[in-house]
Amino acid sequence: MFTIDARHRLDNARHYDSPNADERPDETDVSLVVIHGISLPPERPNTQLVVDLFLNQLDVGQHPALADLAGLRVSSHLLLARHGKVIQFVPFNRRAWHAGKSSYQGRDGCNDYAIGIELEGSDHEPYAEVQYRLLVPVLQALFRRYPALSPSRLVGHAEIAPGRKTDPGPAFDWPRLLRSAAGQRG
Repeated sequence: MFTIDARHRLDNARHYDSPNADERPDETDVSLVVIHGISLPPERPNTQLVVDLFLNQLDVGQHPALADLAGLRVSSHLLLARHGKVIQFVPFNRRAWHAGKSSYQGRDGCNDYAIGIELEGSDHEPYAEVQYRLLVPVLQALFRRYPALSPSRLVGHAEIAPGRKTDPGPAFDWPRLLRSAAGQRG
């Protein structure tokens, strides 16, 4: 089980402070969770490259596929690595820069009110078993801490940025996650 402390940080996570965050327009409005998928380079996950991207330390010369990321300023609240590490970059009461141009149920700017959770992986390969085992208790901690969150307020990046994003993709097992998240809510 995870808990969230008074500083809006997840216990039992490794913490880094991403510069790619700012204040939410209303820090009490945490009402959506966006599930993302990320693999750097594409289809060849490397956790350290994702960490470096979110900390503005990515050496784009390491791989030709990283060139498009030069100067990009993005972050997420959490990263669930393929090997089971949970890393937090932004406290949940702050706005992480994860959704980009986005809209959900007619409300634009999802970064203003959403928590972004990156799963290390790609649209086309199954996510690791350990990632699902970690994601559910992380979500339960979020549901306990932020009353506007629930299994019905979980979406993929593709859902809030259709035509622009595809993650977490068809390899993500939504039915499994929703069953587990709803079943453990209590």
